[in-house]
Amino acid sequence: MRGVTAYIGLGANLGDARASVLLAIDAIAALAQTTLRRRSGLYRSAPVDAVGPDFINAVVEVSTTLTAPALLDELHTLERAAGRTRPYHHAPRSLDLDLLLYGDAFISSGTLMIPHPRMTQRAFVLRPLAQIAPNRVTAADLQATAHQAVERVPDQ
Repeated sequence: MRGVTAYIGLGANLGDARASVLLAIDAIAALAQTTLRRRSGLYRSAPVDAVGPDFINAVVEVSTTLTAPALLDELHTLERAAGRTRPYHHAPRSLDLDLLLYGDAFISSGTLMIPHPRMTQRAFVLRPLAQIAPNRVTAADLQATAHQAVERVPDQ
């Protein structure tokens, strides 16, 4: 399929977070008009600007013919199916899916900002993104987030 290359950040810190992230990767791979091309390993990180258990994070690369808003809608549907609620800002999450990059697009609307506005400030995004798309992460961004504890964990 010819489409736009997009990168999606995944995270969870409620319940079996590892299983939630792995199931979400499978669900993203099953989205219409979307092909999973690569996936990072899993990473554990402490919550940033939030409270609760550690997160399990990953990043996937997809090729999609969905528009960015349509892809975001599909990601929100997957979050709801996984039991995601939004009781308050930065609440613990059963599943969090962020559209990080959509081709080379710059999008700023009330519901979508591409590139994701905080991705370069988050080691839990940059480390897995650098694993699958090193050309999308700068050495300066990695250095600026080097103080944030992120560790690779087994997929199983």
